[in-house]
Amino acid sequence: MGDVTGRIAEIVGEHNLLTGDAVPDDYAKDESLTVEPAKPAYVAKPATAEEVAALLTLAAEHDLPVTARGSGTGLSGAARPRAGGLLVSFERMNAVLEVDAANQVAVVQPGVTLADLDEKTAGAGLAYTVYPGELSASVGGNVGTNAGGMRAVKYGVARHNIVGLQAVLPTGEIIRTGGKTSKISSGYDLTQLIIGSEGTLALVTEVIVKLHPRLAHAATLLAPFGDLDQVMRAVPEIIASGLTPNILEYIDNLTMAAISYTEKLELGVPEQVRDATQAYLVVGLESRDGDRLDGDVERAGELLGELGASEVYVLDGGSARKLIAAREKAFWTAKAAGADDVIDVVVPRSEMPGFLAKVRELATAAESGAIGCGHAGDGNVHMGIFCQDPEKRHRLLHDIFSAAIAMGGAISGEHGIGQAKKDHFRALEDPARMALLRRIKQAFDPKGILNPDVLFDRGVE
Repeated sequence: MGDVTGRIAEIVGEHNLLTGDAVPDDYAKDESLTVEPAKPAYVAKPATAEEVAALLTLAAEHDLPVTARGSGTGLSGAARPRAGGLLVSFERMNAVLEVDAANQVAVVQPGVTLADLDEKTAGAGLAYTVYPGELSASVGGNVGTNAGGMRAVKYGVARHNIVGLQAVLPTGEIIRTGGKTSKISSGYDLTQLIIGSEGTLALVTEVIVKLHPRLAHAATLLAPFGDLDQVMRAVPEIIASGLTPNILEYIDNLTMAAISYTEKLELGVPEQVRDATQAYLVVGLESRDGDRLDGDVERAGELLGELGASEVYVLDGGSARKLIAAREKAFWTAKAAGADDVIDVVVPRSEMPGFLAKVRELATAAESGAIGCGHAGDGNVHMGIFCQDPEKRHRLLHDIFSAAIAMGGAISGEHGIGQAKKDHFRALEDPARMALLRRIKQAFDPKGILNPDVLFDRGVE
């Protein structure tokens, strides 16, 4: 161990290495509610891709498990290290290297936070549009989980907005994938393979992200519905209308009450309307032209009324910002309310009414609660699960995930599998697909040192 400590210190510098009791508790976990913390033996803070390569070469030599960490805001335990392993923290690799307005891309290091990137791109009138709900999250974390967020209905998720990478393989080799070009048809797409791999294939050391113009005019509509199924059935109609919302969220009445109380929201919804509401639909619209936006708002209001909304409220700027911010903090609200787990199942939009009805049925049968909100525009359902008994909760989650897969969906839409959901993932996924994923893992990481507890267990067949 002493030899390994000394060699890591030589690579990153003594001041950028933490060991033993000097490792803060925060490095032992991410924001998962169910994955227990585990302290690594080493926390290394590299500054360059070459230092990362040297760390991985050393780790392979000593069969040392390696976990990458950005801001630690993930919700599935993918950034929780193995006890006795090496945690590679990208907190020093936090520079925006270039904002290329001509090609509408930015080149950034993985430790850059979304808040910092947003500030740096604003001067060019551009924006990176992946907002997973936490602006302290890092771009590297976006890559690892294929992050999404509320604006995915218009702009897509991380894999639609990342066009190139620099990454270090667990063998110590540095590779580049993709680039600033808008399309490539030359061999396998390694960029897309690494996105969403949760640090199990390579450690990303540079990211080329796509940027979009910032539109000057925006409006937010809040539509209460007396029936949750009406909300879900309204979603495809709104998308088909040509309005192109940049936000299309549903919030059930219990979650709306909780976030309104926690964040002190004043949305102007009368008490009698709130009492008769089962769920709300939040519609965000934006445009370069103010008159065009006004016309879209008018049409959206008419359409929502036709689709069953009891009222339609156009929120003022302050109220709209507070509501969106509160929705983005829904995880923290669920956590404060005592949720035992938080899930992010995704199903086709058309299946959302049936899926939510099935979840209500399963939760009732399990004498449990499942409440929440979600990205209605892309079928991503976020729910707080209230079920204290671990065995009963495991069965409930298994049944919920199984129902989603049967409807053409998946266990996770944007949080990833991590360590929290890997047992369900292994049990429910197609065996042929699982075998292929294992072969890909073996090709990238023959010694199995990268995040060996994520997606698969090391050595488990």
